[in-house]
Amino acid sequence: MTRNRPPVPSLKGQDAFKTDKDVSTNQSPCFSEILEARVSRRDTLRGGLGLAATTIFAGAGLSACDSSSSGSSGGTGGGAASLNFQSVPGSSADAVTVADGYETQVLIPWGTPLNGSMPAFTTDGMGSTNSAADQALQIGANHDGMTYFPLSQSAPSDAGLLVVNHEYSNPTLFPGGARTVDSNGAPTVPDEVRKDMNAHGVSVVEIARDANGMVSLVGGSGFNRRITLNTPMRLSGPAAGSEFTVTAYDNSGMTTRGTVNNCGRGFTPWGTYLTCEENIQGYFITTEANPPRSKDRMGMSATGFGYLWRNVAGDPSEVNGEFARFDTTPSGASAMDDYRNESNCFGWIVEIDPFNPDSNPVKRTAMGRFKHEGCEPGRVVDGQPIAFYMGDDERFDYFYKFVTADAYNADRPNPNMLDNGTLYVARFDEDGTGEWLPLTFGEGPLVSPLFSSQADVLVNARSAADALGATPMDRPEWSTTDPNTGEIYLTLTNNTARDPGDENAANPRADNSHGHIIRMAEMDDNPAATGFSWDLFVFGSNANADPSFNLSGLTLDNEFGSPDGLWFDRRGVLWIQTDNGAPLDSDSNDQMLAVIPAELAGDRTVNPDTQASLRRFFVGPAGCEVTGVDMTPDYKTMFVNIQHPGENWPDGGSSVPRSGTVVVRRTDGGEIGLGSNSQTTAQAVSRRDLFKRFA
Repeated sequence: MTRNRPPVPSLKGQDAFKTDKDVSTNQSPCFSEILEARVSRRDTLRGGLGLAATTIFAGAGLSACDSSSSGSSGGTGGGAASLNFQSVPGSSADAVTVADGYETQVLIPWGTPLNGSMPAFTTDGMGSTNSAADQALQIGANHDGMTYFPLSQSAPSDAGLLVVNHEYSNPTLFPGGARTVDSNGAPTVPDEVRKDMNAHGVSVVEIARDANGMVSLVGGSGFNRRITLNTPMRLSGPAAGSEFTVTAYDNSGMTTRGTVNNCGRGFTPWGTYLTCEENIQGYFITTEANPPRSKDRMGMSATGFGYLWRNVAGDPSEVNGEFARFDTTPSGASAMDDYRNESNCFGWIVEIDPFNPDSNPVKRTAMGRFKHEGCEPGRVVDGQPIAFYMGDDERFDYFYKFVTADAYNADRPNPNMLDNGTLYVARFDEDGTGEWLPLTFGEGPLVSPLFSSQADVLVNARSAADALGATPMDRPEWSTTDPNTGEIYLTLTNNTARDPGDENAANPRADNSHGHIIRMAEMDDNPAATGFSWDLFVFGSNANADPSFNLSGLTLDNEFGSPDGLWFDRRGVLWIQTDNGAPLDSDSNDQMLAVIPAELAGDRTVNPDTQASLRRFFVGPAGCEVTGVDMTPDYKTMFVNIQHPGENWPDGGSSVPRSGTVVVRRTDGGEIGLGSNSQTTAQAVSRRDLFKRFA
């Protein structure tokens, strides 16, 4: 999801960062007649879902809930919920635009001190002048995925913890708007490198809402903390302690330091946060002529994104190889003597307990190593295993799910539930069905000599998925689950490298500059199913594109490009966030749209007959990505993240641009997004039941 990754040149669109090493070697057959077979304008847009529609999706809409329900009618009392706002126009202004009847405030922008006052954020007009030690006590850079965790049983929407990812850094991190470098562009000041590392990671902050709906940071809260690239972390699951995770830092291979490129997010029903490590190849380098597949398949190179933190290794202030570890070229007698395996300790799902500031995050290796983009659970049912869905954000890479071995026990959840289970990768078939292929050592092609153990399979999950014949996708990113139907929605952000004749059923457009969204359903609504049905929900496009490209008939009111962040609230509203990789006819900045799939007629595919159902709710400031969204349990406060604003947002004037969180609320105090008579009484929650609203 990352854009504009300084210190490399600022580029819009992640495809600019791809190399041939990043591209899957999968040889799955493609389908030369996909457009006619699966995506004709008549069939896809006007009811032709075929097998998927008749077997899974028909009649699974959201009905109104009465006052005893955990949901809300949102409108007419006898029918489906409906959106209460009209589409806002596209905007190119350096400001947030939101639907009529709503207002916003900015919360915790980059550099906000965790204690509420010190160390204060300071600039010289071009960049931050704070130290590395300051940054470790301030909100990090480039907000991304996030989740709200209620704190109070009596007022869960008025007090909570907001956990926010920080994906990468900008040159504005440094005085004068640029770091100090040598003639090769590599950093030369260790404290600047430490500051860079401290700007990455995760923030946990306590927030409070007052009677007027204003939200503020609770400065000095014991919950407030930063998790950075120097935070001690534990490895767990099959790859922990294996030959692949042994380093000079820990010869046992059981611990590591830090998390990086934290992009999409997830959560668990037992109240923990899942942060997703995505583009790790931008930070670790290797000069090996023939690097192992654990590096090669992740696209590692001699330069990465140009951070080159290894350049200050050997400085007298260096502690325990804190800089040297970013060069993974073998230099010692064995893996115990160098950092050849350091990058194998990254690319995982990291579980964080926001309620225990003394706890160390845990990297859950059973869930596989790749460029993680989101980790959403499916519908959670007591007494059943849980499926977590994960995209690998790369052109021609794959969509995965992890199914826990244990059934979920709401009364006594297993805190190590994510250490045991089966990782699967998806194969999408042309007839609207698909198969989950297990990444299990000893099964199918995942045997010696291709793989040596389950740890090998998980560290090299991409190579294992290649061998299994998974479907190459157009950059699978966030997924989300309709809490009412159990259907899974997945964003395919874009892929401008797919040539004509190289399409497949799930990715049917060559040169797919605007992306699309897929809808899936597990067979028998079983999280552990190995079969699923799927179809195409909506195609991104500019409004004036030829109908052969604008397959969903988007207009200036709802055109979008590069769907990215994706989230269902419990009422059944689907929120779609964008990271435009191609221009729109409205010349709009990135945005957030909403639609209620249950409201759509027939198969609920977004189509010209129901076009008013997809509405633009929010437009971000110039140059930004809109990413990350959550709401309080009463649906009256929404949190939306703004990443890499390109001008002077949010402070204006000639100020340094700062990523931040936007708080959205209705001016009349009602629920966000739904009709004016939709009022939900806040439910008391316990620690165990924090995320029952998602179940």
